[in-house]
Amino acid sequence: MFRKNKKILATITFVLALVLTACGGVAENTDRLVVAQNADAMSLDPHGANEASSSLVLTQIFETLLILDEDRNIVPGLATSYELLPDNVTYEFKLRDDVYFHNGEKMTAADVAFTFDRAAKSPTVAHIVGQIDPDGIEILDDYTIRIATLEPYAPFLANLTHSAASIMNEKAVLEAGELVGREPIGTGPFKFVNWDPGSEIEMERFNDYHGEMPVYSELVIRAISENSSRTMELETKEVDISLNVPATDIERIDGDSDLTLLREENFTTQHIGFNQDKEPFNNVLVRQAINYAVNVELIHETILNGVGSIATGPVNTNVWGSRADLTGYEYDLEKARELMAEAGYADGFTTEIWTSDSGTGPMIVEAVASQLREIGITAQILPMEWGAYIDALSEGEHEMYIMAWGAVTGDADYGLYPLFHSSQGASAGNRTYFANDRVDELLDIARSTVDEEIRLEAYAEIQEIVLNEAPWLFLVTGETLIGTQSNVRGFRINPSGQHRFAGVYFE
Repeated sequence: MFRKNKKILATITFVLALVLTACGGVAENTDRLVVAQNADAMSLDPHGANEASSSLVLTQIFETLLILDEDRNIVPGLATSYELLPDNVTYEFKLRDDVYFHNGEKMTAADVAFTFDRAAKSPTVAHIVGQIDPDGIEILDDYTIRIATLEPYAPFLANLTHSAASIMNEKAVLEAGELVGREPIGTGPFKFVNWDPGSEIEMERFNDYHGEMPVYSELVIRAISENSSRTMELETKEVDISLNVPATDIERIDGDSDLTLLREENFTTQHIGFNQDKEPFNNVLVRQAINYAVNVELIHETILNGVGSIATGPVNTNVWGSRADLTGYEYDLEKARELMAEAGYADGFTTEIWTSDSGTGPMIVEAVASQLREIGITAQILPMEWGAYIDALSEGEHEMYIMAWGAVTGDADYGLYPLFHSSQGASAGNRTYFANDRVDELLDIARSTVDEEIRLEAYAEIQEIVLNEAPWLFLVTGETLIGTQSNVRGFRINPSGQHRFAGVYFE
């Protein structure tokens, strides 16, 4: 009954919008939503990509068994309910029985089984769903399935909210073959139409969608890497929603009566990482010296315009299991010089800092490079297009790089395990090649118990070790900035960055 009333309200809203448009009251086209982000997707295969620009698109086309909502709660998605069985490794899920894929196939437990069997074997998303036991997947009936993990696995339900756990259609995947990342078939409110690489991805409303139907028929997600261009296209009404608003444009958008600026803390931590497989970054004293040598507070106030907060550890304090009581590195040039001398680099060295060519990354690394000269470090800056940047980092040839990692499941496991467990490679997230036996032990303990107190104690010790080992130059925790046209309604920021646009309408 509730869903029916929402559909009626959405229809009335849509009709009113059309009437007002005819009268010249609102934006030119209320049947098409255009969203801009700062980079193109890399793949539309949920098991073939693990970065924000791909996840955003996947979230519109696919759905997961469980959802992390805008209030940071795990709620039902394609699963109506779940329970953990007495063996502490097997979960039983009840599925919706009214869900269709975009190719007309009805979703059943067989599709869920196929999805997780495939996902568990993918090296790209193994840190998210690799704990699933492929032999422990049991179909009880078309809408009941049991999924077992290899051992008790506390973050399992949180990880099922990640786009990597999107449910795929077996028939569609097999038919697409190697093109599966270019021809996505999901159950979401929008179905794929066309992808113009480097430019935009077009989707259309899926009229057999089981949930609340979008009131507009077309969704376009555009890739606009230049900050000023995204803001300009928002101002000229070429774009309805602009993600990744740069801190430098806050006043520009906030002061425009035709635009609305939305801001909310998220789950990310921005850092500059050090490749510990390369000298001199295999020396902890050098890594600590760089943390003392950089005035992060100045970067936060000037380049970032006070957006977010200064990071005092590896995990954003909005994430469950984070430590808010850690004291980070203070700006202390003399301490930095002492450590450099103790490490044998009193005269400094030459290195490279890699960055993508979009967002605030280039400005931050420019500031960092300038400050590092004070301790004799000459850092050449190497900017790259986003896709090439991610690919290059996976090869492990970098020395220093800038990145923002989002613990998108809201759980500290995702903010720590892929980044600092020695079993994880650069493609998973461990681009510093961090390896510490005690951290490995604690991460494994925290994963394999459902006792929250044990998990919290383990994560507390891990974060302290990581802070002291300094695999990163700790920068800032994130705050999401999004600009919209003033007539856009129904959009809410999701702290994971996996924003949903199906509920958007035009006033």
